[in-house]
Amino acid sequence: MNRRNFFEKSLLVTGGLLLAPIYISCNSDDDDMPTVPPDLKTDNFFEGVASFDPTSTSVIIWTRFTVDAKESPVSGIVLNWQVATDGAFENVVRSGEVGVFSEHDYTVAVDVQELDSNSKLYYRFFNIETNTVSVIGETITLPSAGDSVTNVKLAVCSCANYAAGLFNVYGAMANSDADVIVHLGDYIYEYGEGEYGTNENTVPLERVHSPKSEILSVQDYRERYKQYRSDKQLQLAHQKKPFICVWDDHEITNDAYKEGAENHQDSEGSYEARKQTAIQVYSEFLPVRSTDPSKIYRSFDFGSILSLHMLDTRIIGRDKQLSYNDFFDFTTGQLDGDAFQSALLNQSRTLLGAEQLNWLSSKVSSSTATWQVLGQQVLMGKMFIPSEVLIILGQVVAEISATGSVSAETATAFQNSLTQLTTIKMRLLAGDESLTAEEITRVRTVIPYNLDAWDGYFAEREQVFTALSGKKTVCLAGDTHNAWHSILKNLDGDEIGVEFATSSVTSPGFEVFAGLKGDQISGFESSLATLIDDLRYTDSSRRGYLKVTFTGGSAEAQWNFIDTIAQENYTEVVGNTISYS
Repeated sequence: MNRRNFFEKSLLVTGGLLLAPIYISCNSDDDDMPTVPPDLKTDNFFEGVASFDPTSTSVIIWTRFTVDAKESPVSGIVLNWQVATDGAFENVVRSGEVGVFSEHDYTVAVDVQELDSNSKLYYRFFNIETNTVSVIGETITLPSAGDSVTNVKLAVCSCANYAAGLFNVYGAMANSDADVIVHLGDYIYEYGEGEYGTNENTVPLERVHSPKSEILSVQDYRERYKQYRSDKQLQLAHQKKPFICVWDDHEITNDAYKEGAENHQDSEGSYEARKQTAIQVYSEFLPVRSTDPSKIYRSFDFGSILSLHMLDTRIIGRDKQLSYNDFFDFTTGQLDGDAFQSALLNQSRTLLGAEQLNWLSSKVSSSTATWQVLGQQVLMGKMFIPSEVLIILGQVVAEISATGSVSAETATAFQNSLTQLTTIKMRLLAGDESLTAEEITRVRTVIPYNLDAWDGYFAEREQVFTALSGKKTVCLAGDTHNAWHSILKNLDGDEIGVEFATSSVTSPGFEVFAGLKGDQISGFESSLATLIDDLRYTDSSRRGYLKVTFTGGSAEAQWNFIDTIAQENYTEVVGNTISYS
C-alpha cells in the first residue's frame, strides 16, 4: 500500500492534530489477497481486537500492532484482515490489506461495508512479514427494518478506573447474552499515581496508573489507553461484543465543558490543545463513524424495535457547570436562592448545543422505531433533594477529602437528618394533617444534588422532553457510579419516559463518596427513594452493568452486580429488574 496515497485518501485534521483515519472497505478491496500462511503465531497484537459502531450493513474492526523494538523506528507496515461467517474462516466474506503507521501509534480501524444485515461475523488481522496473527474477534451487523427480530439486548456500562480495581464487569458483559455493549464514557481516567480511584488494592493488584503523572501529552494519553487495553477482561469484552461508545469527561479531564475543566490548570498549558490531543488519541483507540471526530453524536437503528441516539453531553455544547459556592455566603451560611434560581433557569444555558439539539429532534421525529433510546453520559432524571441533606452531605464530602474519614459528629448529624426527613416525607405522602409548617418546609425545600447533570441545564432538558413527547422513550445514563431508575417528567408533570442508569465498572460510588458503612447503605438508598420524588430505585454501593432488553411491547432493565473487584474470581448477581411499557 502506498503510504502517501493512504493518508491523502483518509486523513482528517482538526486543530492542527492528525486524527486517526478509518479506512473504508467495499467489495472492490478484496482483489489479489495473499494466501494466509499456515503457521501464523499469536503475537504482536498485544491490545487485542475490537469492533465498533455496527449498522445493518457495516461494522468497524480495529487492532493495534506492536512493532519489534529491534526494527524501530518503523514508519509503517501492512496488515491483512479477514471477515468470515465462521470462526474457522472457511467462508471469508470480506478481506483486504491496510497500512498502519507510527503517526497513529500503529492503530488501525477498517469500516467494513456492504455486509448482510442481522449477521454474526468473525474477524482477524495478520502480518505476513512477522507471521503473526491476532485473536479472532466476534461481531455482528444490526437487523434491518425488514428482518424478523423479537428482541434487542444492550449491555450498558461506564466509569472504569484502572487503579480502583479489576475489570471483572467487562468479563461479565463479555460472557452475557447482550448483542452490543453501549459504553457511556469514562473509558479511561486521566489521574496520576495515588490520585482518584487509588485504594488499598491498587499496588497489590499492580494497577498503578501509567504514566504515573496526570496525562497531558499525546504520548501520555496513548500510554494510558494501552495500559487499560492490556487488561484481559476488557480485551475479552472487545473481542466478544461490538461497542458503541461516547466519551464523558475523564477521556479529557474531570468535569470538562466546552472551554475548560475542573481538572485543568493554566500551568498545564492550553485546555483547547489538551482537548484536541485527547480527541486524537480517542479516535485512535475508540473509532467513531463520523465525518468529524469531534462530533460523536450519532444514531443506530436496530430494525423496527429501537433507534439508539448517542449524545455528547460533555464537550461540544456544554456551558460551564453552575456551582453552589458561587451563590453561597460563607459569612452568613446562606444560599442566595433568587440568584441561584435565575442562573439555573437561564434559557440560554446549554448542555447539547443548538446544532446537536436540532439533530436529535430531527432524528426522533423521523424515526419509526417503537423505542427512542438516548445513550448519554449524565443523569436526566430530576434529583431534587432537601437542601438540609445536601448541606450536611457537603460537610461529609469535605471531611473525607481532607482527612480520609468523616467525624462522628458529622456522620451522626447526616444520619439523623436523613431519618427525620424520611419520616416526615412518609407522613406527608400518607396525608398526615398533624405535620407542622416547619416540617413540611424541611422536605419541600429541595435543590438539585448534582449540577453537573441535566439538573444544571433545566431549560434545555425541557426542550429535549418536548422533542420526545409522544414517543416511547428510555434514557440511558452513566457517570455517577451508582445505579438509578427514575421517571422522566416535564415541568407540567407529564411523563415523558424512563431513565435507567448504570453503576460503574470499578469507580467508587456513594459508599466512598458519602462515607457510608455497610449497615447504613440500605437505609441511605431507602431515604433517597423516598425524598426524591421521581426516583424509583437506586443502588449506591455495588459495581456492575445494566442490561436492557427491548421488545415491541416492553423495555426490561436488569441491574447486574459483581461481588468483588479485588480478585479475579467473582460472583455475578441480579440486583433488580424493572419492566417498562
